[in-house]
Amino acid sequence: MYSTASQLETDEVPSRVRSQVRRRLLEQLAVQGEGRGDIESRVEQLLLSEGCLRPRRTVERLARELEDELFGLGLLEPLLRDESITEIMVNGARTVFFERAGVIEPAGLEFENDSSVVELVRRVIGPLNLRLDETSPMVDARLPDGSRLNAVIPPLSVNGPVVTIRRFRRRKFSAEELVSSRTLTGELAAFLEGAVSHRANIIVSGGTSSGKTTLLNVLASFISSNERLITIEDAAELKIEHPHVVSLESRPANIEGRGEVTVRDLVRNALRMRPDRIIVGEVRGAEALDMLQAMNTGHPGSLSTAHANSPRDLLDRLETMVLMSDVRLEQGAVRRQVGSALDLIIHTERAGGGRRIVSRVASVSCDRDGGYRLEDLFQAGGPS
Repeated sequence: MYSTASQLETDEVPSRVRSQVRRRLLEQLAVQGEGRGDIESRVEQLLLSEGCLRPRRTVERLARELEDELFGLGLLEPLLRDESITEIMVNGARTVFFERAGVIEPAGLEFENDSSVVELVRRVIGPLNLRLDETSPMVDARLPDGSRLNAVIPPLSVNGPVVTIRRFRRRKFSAEELVSSRTLTGELAAFLEGAVSHRANIIVSGGTSSGKTTLLNVLASFISSNERLITIEDAAELKIEHPHVVSLESRPANIEGRGEVTVRDLVRNALRMRPDRIIVGEVRGAEALDMLQAMNTGHPGSLSTAHANSPRDLLDRLETMVLMSDVRLEQGAVRRQVGSALDLIIHTERAGGGRRIVSRVASVSCDRDGGYRLEDLFQAGGPS
């Protein structure tokens, strides 16, 4: 016998009925070979077939939950729909955080168990020909909306499966917005626009989530519309509004360990594609040598980012990355490559409250003794 109207307003769908509806819905979609279709009407019919009458709002909520489970990221899907959230962090089944406006907050969500977290990731990466298991306990993937997903599972992660989703703004920031948010000053924005227009080779340095990619997008917006740009990234994050952009993305090895295409492979190939500018989303390995050689051999105005704690630290890291290549160079030769290729280093940091700022801009050159000469042109708070 059905419940009264007053009871219907508060009744939830019993877990047994929910599981049955989910199973039968999945069977229907598999047999009929259909996509999402009208999930809500299907769920309503399945509830009725189970003798479970519920208000429209309950049916709608259940349909949305099941649609998220079957086609999206389940419990995380509401967070993904919130465009103000920039990072989602799952630290095991019982702990979920998100970042908004540079501040990390608990999401108040819990998965049923660790297995449900792992299965969620496997469902997302399956169509990408990627795997996540004990033999491959780490994975990087790009979601359909452009977000970047990283997952690590036991035995590498001691507190259960850890999932990190980096979200990217659909509309890129403009220089004016960075000025209004006090990421940089109007004078500095004008200086950087002039540097890009005059084809300075620039690397944006900084720590994780310090705004490097955002600033790189803004720098790229200063490039003349009659130039040909080739962007190279591990995962496509750049959103450059330009009439002539060719975007290249590296590819990991498949399940059989074949088919890998590295950033270095793409940098080398880009030199054969008649680029006016080469933009490498991030240098982190041996591709640094190829990028520096491109800067030194007819491709001025190239742009990139790299993780570093300071401009000086960036120069040391670049040396280390060049030495990781298969080309054996003496340290003096490496320094000459770096010093002659780079013109500017723009360093970004996270200030109090999570605000991103450009803390330093330094010019780079080599001195007579073979060392680097760094000259600060701007510092946070005004010119040096």
